[in-house]
Amino acid sequence: MPMPEIRNENGRQEVIPRDTAVERISAKGLRRRGDVRSFFERTTHPNSAIEAAAALDHSMRMGMASLTSGLSPVSLGLAVADWAGHLLASPGTLSRLTTQGSLAWLQAMHQAITCQSVPSTDPRYADKAWHAWPFCALASTHGVAETWWKEATVLRGMEHHHEDLMQLLSRQWLDMLAPSNWPWSNPKVIKTTFENQGANLMRGAAHAYDDWRQSQGLLPLKPDERLYRPGLEVACTPGEVVYRNHLVELIQYTPTTRKVQREPLFIVPSWIMKYYILDLSQHNSMVRYMVDQGHTVFMLSWRNPDESDALLDMQDYLQLGVIEPLAVITERTGGIPIHTTGYCLGGTLLAMAAAALASSNVVHSAPIAPLASMTLLATQLDFRDAGEMGVLLDEAQVALLEDIMAERGFLTGHQMAGSFQFLRARDLVWSARMREYLLGEPDVPNDLMAWNADVTRMPAVMHTNYLHSLYLHNELAEGRYEVMGEPVSLGDLQLPVFAVGTLKDHVTPWRSAYKVKRLVHADVTFVLTSGGHNAGVVSEPGHAGRDYQLLLTKATDRRMSPEVWKQRAPHFKGSWWPAWHDWLVVHGSGMAPARQLSPLDSVAPAPGEYVKTRYRD
Repeated sequence: MPMPEIRNENGRQEVIPRDTAVERISAKGLRRRGDVRSFFERTTHPNSAIEAAAALDHSMRMGMASLTSGLSPVSLGLAVADWAGHLLASPGTLSRLTTQGSLAWLQAMHQAITCQSVPSTDPRYADKAWHAWPFCALASTHGVAETWWKEATVLRGMEHHHEDLMQLLSRQWLDMLAPSNWPWSNPKVIKTTFENQGANLMRGAAHAYDDWRQSQGLLPLKPDERLYRPGLEVACTPGEVVYRNHLVELIQYTPTTRKVQREPLFIVPSWIMKYYILDLSQHNSMVRYMVDQGHTVFMLSWRNPDESDALLDMQDYLQLGVIEPLAVITERTGGIPIHTTGYCLGGTLLAMAAAALASSNVVHSAPIAPLASMTLLATQLDFRDAGEMGVLLDEAQVALLEDIMAERGFLTGHQMAGSFQFLRARDLVWSARMREYLLGEPDVPNDLMAWNADVTRMPAVMHTNYLHSLYLHNELAEGRYEVMGEPVSLGDLQLPVFAVGTLKDHVTPWRSAYKVKRLVHADVTFVLTSGGHNAGVVSEPGHAGRDYQLLLTKATDRRMSPEVWKQRAPHFKGSWWPAWHDWLVVHGSGMAPARQLSPLDSVAPAPGEYVKTRYRD
């Protein structure tokens, strides 16, 4: 495997021994890049025994990681041991679960014989053929197993993290064994194979072979990915890159109205994926919609990192990705207050920056205009209940990730995408593979699918900072996160907040996004919209089936639980985008002549160069 490389102070690349890279990347207590390098210099000539032990440990962990698809066997083993130990120490519970299981199986078999019970809400068994014998028996018994395991993995005395992990693992295992995934137990596959004389299986085998070749780098991009190219079919809203540094390009979009809202709108997307989730096709581009409503929109485009960026940390992302662009926007708009928006982790980073700007202890070198408002789209600030992604993360898992990142200096986009696929394996793996490999039906290409396949890397030090500070230690919500050596508090934020949660979000559960009300001392307009983490945000006007709830709570109002908020918030049909536009207008100061772009302002035409960088790893 190649050694990871970093860029030293002179701009040249240097090769780091792999065991030393592990030490460097796992220096979680060292916040600033200079401190990290100083620490590394002190470990340049380690004791030979320590060096040999570290190398052996690293090789052992990497070998285990290859067998467990990157999941920590220590974390998995502790969860299973916790569950098994409490089960064996609870004979009454063991007897009850055994009896319940036996009765449930007997009842399921009776219902299956008469074909009375097929899981009606499970889309895997929506086809009418599942109501015929023997397929109804397979579907009903599988449903019984899911119900039993969901109860059996929650035992009194278990660590909550281990309960969540055991539930996740049992669900993944049962999703894999679902009768809908196999050609001999899926009636739709059997019928299709008979009608097509096996041609569907031949097409499926070709799809599987192409997927394997692409995973090995033997095949170029899939045709559906080539149909949606940034700057041609997606990310097409006209504009100019007006600023570029090592980490980001700042895009200013061309106005389409003679007058615009006086306050500009600055959007910080997540660095995990490319920015154009918010500028997809013409009909569903949030950027185009906001420009057409008369907003001066600025958007960040994150650089796709390489080996030379291994030592970039969270402070670099904060300074280069938010603070510097805010200073540029301040200069370009004459110091007018700025509406700010963050999506997913971009919102987390934006909140850090806003808290730093609100703190009297953090000093900035360049003038930055006041923030007029902050919009958070599917953003998590309190990571105590971080959803399914948090279930996979503990100290052992993060340590293994540090070893994996030390191999090359970054976490590959495909490794990150694999984590999301694991969490939603039923939809993204098993159901998709069933359609593609068994029915011979390739996924219908669309812009969102192509964006989802356009994965990005994450620098090793930044990623380990982020995992330790936020997921493991929840420093931002608890007021212990440091910016420029000073802790910042979200409680210092008094600017109006517009926060969006989505009902089916597995990355940022809406109840977690709702916690912003508890963390900031400000008026919060919270929106709960239909859809998931991406589709709930990309919810353009005219999109069929969209609806949302919206309710303003004042800073002085009594706190409401998420459930009480959901009961009281009124329902609205359609997209929440117009409500957001109206909210920005209310919190603005009127109209001004449109800010025209000059050729002298341009570093490059939108969408810039950073968004086009793709790696085949």
